[in-house]
Amino acid sequence: MEHRTDVIVVGGGLNGPALALALAQGGLRVTVIDALPRPSRADASFDGRAYALSIGSVRMLGALGIWAAVGARAEPILRIKASDGRAGEGAAPWILDFDHAEIEEGPMGHILEDRYLRAALLDALDESDAITQIAGHEVVAQASTAGGVEVTLDDGRRIGAALLVGADGRQSGTARRAGIARTGWGYGQTALVCAIAHSLPHHGVAHQFFMPPGPLAILPLPGNRSSIVWSERDETARAIHAASDADYLAVLRPRFGDFLGDIALEGKRFRYPLNLTLANAFVGQRLALVGDAAHGMHPIAGQGLNLGLRDVASLAEVITDARRRGEDFGGAQVLAQYQQWRRFDTAVLAVATDGFNRLFSNDNPLLRLGRDLGMGMVSALPGLRRRFIREAAGLTGDLPRMMTGQSL
Repeated sequence: MEHRTDVIVVGGGLNGPALALALAQGGLRVTVIDALPRPSRADASFDGRAYALSIGSVRMLGALGIWAAVGARAEPILRIKASDGRAGEGAAPWILDFDHAEIEEGPMGHILEDRYLRAALLDALDESDAITQIAGHEVVAQASTAGGVEVTLDDGRRIGAALLVGADGRQSGTARRAGIARTGWGYGQTALVCAIAHSLPHHGVAHQFFMPPGPLAILPLPGNRSSIVWSERDETARAIHAASDADYLAVLRPRFGDFLGDIALEGKRFRYPLNLTLANAFVGQRLALVGDAAHGMHPIAGQGLNLGLRDVASLAEVITDARRRGEDFGGAQVLAQYQQWRRFDTAVLAVATDGFNRLFSNDNPLLRLGRDLGMGMVSALPGLRRRFIREAAGLTGDLPRMMTGQSL
């Protein structure tokens, strides 16, 4: 054994570092292993996405000391508007319109670009004496016993711990090596992602426009800028992504409309295939999964990172509380608490996002009428509308302490 730690976290994206920081705050020693070299993860153009962070996620980042570093670069979400229609024809008359003034907690969330959040997490890892980072090396083997877990790296190093956590994405090698199967399917859709500049202000309004091929999300960024998450059928998306910037904009404009004036591309363009994938178990012997390693779903509700951060907050709370009670925090009983806490909520959201995508990503006239009437009904009923707003803001359910702003 060349290195001993309390918890090994495999995956250095967003959820892995967040978990390491939370566990370090709880007094544990953590080793984070990521296959990518550090410069690749730190590159500002590594990932073009922006995240709609719920109030709960913002509070958690505050408890970790991250929000102080990124908050000034985030844009508050003051309203959310969702509408149905076809490209070039405008929206149907019935829309969902959520206003942050209907809840007491302030903005419903914030939009933050990946490049800022990732950099802040990496900086925080560097500052923690309780966290060891290993970058540019893959885990090639793992073995669990009743007393601990050991991983072997591609350079032959072996690391031992009481618990192994997979935060290594939808193709999680940690889950695969543990024999945890997955359930899921592809949507035949690809998300086209970019940032745009526009001539008119967005006033902090996030838009979701449902079209037959897939939804178009327009997320407000600081200044007269917005992040675009635009879903198209795979073949169409490949052709659009391969087009010149001018041709790309020519396809986007009739879908986007002119409500923000003239638009122009800012920075690189990205694309991400869309699918649903759920791990059949979130835990194994001396092992837990968080984030996309446990569940990956359609971005139609914009809850992917929020869901992962809630996993992180829940697992960190379960582990640190067990350790303080003198329990084996990597044992089966403790990990079962985490799985019980998170698996049902995740399954419900997976079913909901899958259903929403199937309901809205089609041009069936009866379904269009039904969904438009449904959106109009939700908007017309204050109690129901407020409930949806609080759900989107991450204020409902059995929240981990960190998602209420408390430290561990």
